[in-house]
Amino acid sequence: METSQSNDPCMSSGTSPSMTAGDTACDLVTVPARQGLEAVDILRRGAAEAVGPVLHDDGCDTLGFLVPAGTAACWDVPGSTCTETDGRGLRLNPEPPVEGSDWLLPPGEADLATDPVVLRRALGEAARLIEAADSRR
Repeated sequence: METSQSNDPCMSSGTSPSMTAGDTACDLVTVPARQGLEAVDILRRGAAEAVGPVLHDDGCDTLGFLVPAGTAACWDVPGSTCTETDGRGLRLNPEPPVEGSDWLLPPGEADLATDPVVLRRALGEAARLIEAADSRR
């Protein structure tokens, strides 16, 4: 597990940072594609539209969830990485920011960012579903 560290205070599990249309920076949570796809399904089945833009990187077989800036300071989900972009080129526009990648859920068709508390729960549930499916083989 890798996490980015920051001096920003961590949010409690009941609080999540928000992202407004004026924000240009966001953090990126990267997970294996299989777990990410399960998490997207879980998030989209939820009562509220809780998933923001999601980037699929074919070369690395990963999914990247855009989350509000500051999330990397507290991200500790095993099997995932949260990268603090600090405004270094990752912007919400229709063109994928990385060559060899494409938007699974493009900006404009999703919320501005995925709530990190909701994403943490969905990734946990996805990991449990995958583990259960693999153990039945």
